[in-house]
Parts: sequence; structure tokens; C-alpha cells
Amino acid sequence: MRTVGTGRGKVGQVTFPSGPVPVPDVVDTLAAGRPVSAVWENELGGVTFAIGAGAEYVKTYPAEHAPLLIDEAVRLRWAGRYIAVPHVLGEGPGWLHTAGLPGRSAVDPLWSDDPETAARAIGAGLRAMHDALPVADCPFGRPSWVSDVPDPDRLVVCHGDACSPNTLLSDDGVFVGHVDIGDLGVADRWADLAIATMSLDWNYPGNYEAALLDAYGVARDDERIDYYRSLWDAPESG
Repeated sequence: MRTVGTGRGKVGQVTFPSGPVPVPDVVDTLAAGRPVSAVWENELGGVTFAIGAGAEYVKTYPAEHAPLLIDEAVRLRWAGRYIAVPHVLGEGPGWLHTAGLPGRSAVDPLWSDDPETAARAIGAGLRAMHDALPVADCPFGRPSWVSDVPDPDRLVVCHGDACSPNTLLSDDGVFVGHVDIGDLGVADRWADLAIATMSLDWNYPGNYEAALLDAYGVARDDERIDYYRSLWDAPESG
């Protein structure tokens, strides 16, 4: 098994591989001689690899967390009928192969220097998702960390992990798509908005919560924000 590296460190709560990363045989096989780079690590031991210049990606998880990739593949296929998410090219034990979407993550250095544009695109992207995905036809339950939905403001199909890195922007700052929807499910829209606004503080200097909520088109709801953030921060949560 060969290794690749990126030389990148951390941006807020986002972890990029900072040293050599072993490339699983399945990734080499799927790359078929094209360049491979490790672009993402998570707390579960998963690594995402880019093939070529990001035309394709392979997400890999250790065996104990491999079922999460099955969950994500199912959600990508369903949500892809309505919104811009990565197209599933293939899957297997512990790996998920997808086509890349155009655009850059909202925590790309380009947007670290323009956080208000990023925050507004995140808000606009969540509104587009919530308006497009049909609750009545959604085959998934609540996101795993949402134990209850008391007195919902508006039930929607939530992203489930609405942190800043999971929104993609075009180079002119317009929302273009979502990634990492493995916890997508039905909940109050504030389950996404509470975490999206909290994530801004992890990834950008300053306070851009108002910009995100304005782009979404909603006034701040202190009670619901506090409730969903408390669920997110509970020991068993995300």
C-alpha cells in the first residue's frame, strides 16, 4: 500500500491530512493510474481521496464504521433526484466512490478571506435544500443526533451535518451543492440552522450568523438554537 500526503493542517474544526496517508488498494484500482491525493480526515478514522483534479472522490472508512457509507450512498441517490449532491459511481465494503461537484468547500482559503460571502451562500444553500426535498416522500427518519423534535417551527428534510465545509460555492460565491449527507433526515429546520451558525464560529473570524440567517430568510430563534446545539453537543452526538 503506497502513501500520499497533502502538507495541509487544520482549518477551524476541519482536519486535512498533514502527513503521508496510506492509499487503500481499492482507491488505487479506481484511480486507474490517475493522481490521487488525500483531502479529508474525520474523527471516525475515515479518509477522503481525490482522484485527478477532483473529478472523482473515494471516501474510505474503517470496518467498524463502514455501514455509515451505505447510509450515505442511499441518501445521495434519493436526494440527487431533487438537489445537487455527488453522484454515486460505486460502493463496496468501507468505500464510496462519487463524482465530484463543481465548486469549492465553504472553508476553502478563498472563502476564509471572504467569510460573509461564505456565510450567505451556506444560508442560501440550506434554504434551497429545505425547499426542494419533499418531507412526505422522504424515506429516512431523524438525523442520528436529533433525539426529539418538540414543537417544530417547520419540518424539512435536514442535511443533518450542516457544518460549513459541507456547502460548496462557485468561484463567484454562489451556492452550488452539498456534500456529506450521510445523516440526512426529517427534523425541524433549526436542527440545521443551529449547527450551521455554530460552525461559522469554528471556521471564520468574526460573527457572520446574521448574514447566514438573512440569506436563509429567517429571524434568529434563540430557544430552538439552544435546544439543537445542546443535542449536538451531547456525548452521543455527531
